Amino acid sequence: MTFAPMLEVNEMIRETGGVDLNQCMQCGLCSGICPWGKVDSPFLTRVLIRMGQLGMEGYETDDILFACTTCKLCVDNCPRNIKIIDIIEAMRTTIAEYGGLPGSLKAVTGSVHANGNPWSGAKEDRFKWAEDLDLPEYDESKEYLLFVCCTSCYDPRGVKIAKAIVNIFNKANLSYGVIGNDEKCCGQAIKKAGALSEFEILKESNESLFKDRGVKKIITTSPHCLVAFKEDYNLEGVEVYHYSEIILNLIKEGRLKINNKFNEKIIYHEPCYMGRHAQLYNEPRELINSLANEFVEYDENREFSLCCGAGGGRMWMETEAGKRFSDLKAKEAGDKEAEIIATCCPYCVNMFEDSVKTTGFEGKITVKDIAELLSEAINS
Repeated sequence: MTFAPMLEVNEMIRETGGVDLNQCMQCGLCSGICPWGKVDSPFLTRVLIRMGQLGMEGYETDDILFACTTCKLCVDNCPRNIKIIDIIEAMRTTIAEYGGLPGSLKAVTGSVHANGNPWSGAKEDRFKWAEDLDLPEYDESKEYLLFVCCTSCYDPRGVKIAKAIVNIFNKANLSYGVIGNDEKCCGQAIKKAGALSEFEILKESNESLFKDRGVKKIITTSPHCLVAFKEDYNLEGVEVYHYSEIILNLIKEGRLKINNKFNEKIIYHEPCYMGRHAQLYNEPRELINSLANEFVEYDENREFSLCCGAGGGRMWMETEAGKRFSDLKAKEAGDKEAEIIATCCPYCVNMFEDSVKTTGFEGKITVKDIAELLSEAINS
């Protein structure tokens, strides 16, 4: 069987952002280190890139092109420093332009276009979760803008995380505020899924909003928003922080006091966008150590932490039980007799809540965002 390379596809991928496409020497390290190798999956990063180089058809299926969670493990270990995620994102973008997004991601991008969020929630309900809270409005007299992730605005589980963060900031008398319903999704997930044009609309809207309101410092509740604002937006002169950085400083300054430590054994799951993407490895661990009597690590941690499986748009795609990376980590947590899985990303919390149930640890392991643990510790 012979195959004639479709060079125009190769060119299109490179022009869309996958500039390193032809630099790949097909060593296969990316496939060897990929989390999908831990479960039965047809996804092989090396093969996907080769299909892109040759312009071959067939790579655009859900379990190949849209399997990548953008965890960045392959990028950080590539011997040629190839920006593999950029290549995959560009391949997705070329497909998306012709209506080739999977159905679940079409629904997500449709909701973002219509409602400014991926959860099909009404624009005017973005801050409905905070109706009973003392939540200050942002103006230029405030030091920080608190940007609350869409997941923590519209998803009932995520709302608990946002409320915990607000409680902590109010306890510390932090100078912060929120803008409200004029905010839109940061767009990170749909950009990684290939919906580049929709992302650019969100980016322009949020950039203009922040500039008009005189925002100089932003606190994000999600590492995905953090990375989007730092790497994908043009926010010149604006400082962006994850909430863990701010809370850790508040504790060190004596503005917050841990009144009670947890006796349960706590294990920390490293979100990919917190660790490999944002390089924030120490802050979450320092916070956990401040409130835990017993803290254990996963065997694969820090730079080699296993992804939960929600990144790159996978949050809204179905992954069958047994093939979820979070299932593997829930089982390891159980093997280590951990009673709390702590993390600091709303996507990860959702994935682990499902996995604790499907792996038989419901009632034995609790999933908590670090902010929730801290809120309990300072209130007790």
